[in-house]
Amino acid sequence: MEESLGEGIYAGEKLVSADLASTPVRFDERGLVTVVVQQHDTGEVLMVAWANEEALRLTFETGTSWFWSRSRRELWNKGATSGNMQSVRRVLVDCDADTLIYEVDSPGPACHTGARSCFYRELTMGKEA
Repeated sequence: MEESLGEGIYAGEKLVSADLASTPVRFDERGLVTVVVQQHDTGEVLMVAWANEEALRLTFETGTSWFWSRSRRELWNKGATSGNMQSVRRVLVDCDADTLIYEVDSPGPACHTGARSCFYRELTMGKEA
């Protein structure tokens, strides 16, 4: 993973370095934190997933995105099966330390359907009466 925390700009704000020791992530009652996965150079939101402490540790150790599957109840390394590994460029934490952004380089589809992003459908109110 690139050593870019504390350098750069996000959403018009200068980034501030925040290590895990001084900014502990607030995991929910299930031991999970929400992770928004965003393409680093385009800003595309690719997917939303959940990480536990071990997934977050593995993400930092390997430089690839790791998550906790709530349905399978197991760790998974995104792209390990499909070959579309996400290289994590940096991890951002929100002001409450209860949501993360993984900025990634995702060379292929991020969605299990084969779509680039999991957000390929626009929700509408439906037909007018």
